[in-house]
Amino acid sequence: LQFTEEKLGQAEKTELDAHLENLLSKAECTKLWTEKIMKQTEVLLQPNPNARIEEFVYEKLDRKAPSRMNNPELLGQYMIDAGNEFGPGTAYGNALIKCGETQKRIGTADRELIQTSAINFLTPLRNFIEGDYKTITKERKLLQNKRLDLDAAKTRLKKAKVAEARAASEQEVRITQSEFDRQAEITRLLLEGISSTHAHHLRCLNDFVEAQMTYYAQCYQYMLDLQKQLGSFPSTFLSNNNQSSTTPVQSLCTPSVLASASASLPSVSNSVVTSGISELKSSSGSRKARVLYDYDAANSSELSLLADEVITVYSIPGMDSDWLMGERGNQKGKVPITYLELLN
Repeated sequence: LQFTEEKLGQAEKTELDAHLENLLSKAECTKLWTEKIMKQTEVLLQPNPNARIEEFVYEKLDRKAPSRMNNPELLGQYMIDAGNEFGPGTAYGNALIKCGETQKRIGTADRELIQTSAINFLTPLRNFIEGDYKTITKERKLLQNKRLDLDAAKTRLKKAKVAEARAASEQEVRITQSEFDRQAEITRLLLEGISSTHAHHLRCLNDFVEAQMTYYAQCYQYMLDLQKQLGSFPSTFLSNNNQSSTTPVQSLCTPSVLASASASLPSVSNSVVTSGISELKSSSGSRKARVLYDYDAANSSELSLLADEVITVYSIPGMDSDWLMGERGNQKGKVPITYLELLN
């Protein structure tokens, strides 16, 4: 009744003191943002919603979720299987296996990041939402009830006409007032703990940042090692110095990379080849070149090559930067520059 009359503006309401109101809004704000950060961190660490639901269900059943390959591990396994199928002795097969092993390492690092972040960051945040904040909510509800009791007693006192009724109402107001004050004090003490919650969550945040830093450093190191291993392959993994930085993607797609070549062959000095070829491209002359690896022509516009043979090469205007024209007797066709060593 008291609550309804307040809503209708027919009864007065005891206001909480400003300090308590501030503490209440700070607690609400903390709860709201903690929930948002926690949920988005879960999405970041596990983007698959079905996997998140499954983990949640297993957690509630107090059982361990079945261990499955994560995305990098799965990709790694496909690459390794493909590499073995194509032949570990081929350049592409060998590169796939090396890439696959690196993807699997990244997958392991990913697992460690999720595990560390769950323990050091997500769990403390969840404990606050499901523990401390639930207690605050319960005590706050109690405070609301005590305030309604107090205000109802004040209303009865106002309406009391005879002396006995007034005395009884005054006694009731005193009791409800002391109960309200006591509950307000309990609620205030709980709410003042929010500051130490912030301090605790700050430490957890530092742990999360450290876990991410470890993860990204590991990934970077793995990729660096992989790049060095791939750099020893006969291909255009390293972009030519005379091209803009946007061309390596194109050069990776040229037939020269996809053609089978032995991975154990020595790498070519990139700068020497590049400078010789840029000279050749700028002049209208031709040069002799030694073929480094076997190459099967992909179509009639290309020339098939055999390792160690010597052919004549020259450039024609508007030609793709990764190719030259090659001549052997009366045969001629396009040849990939990465398979050549220009002779003086």
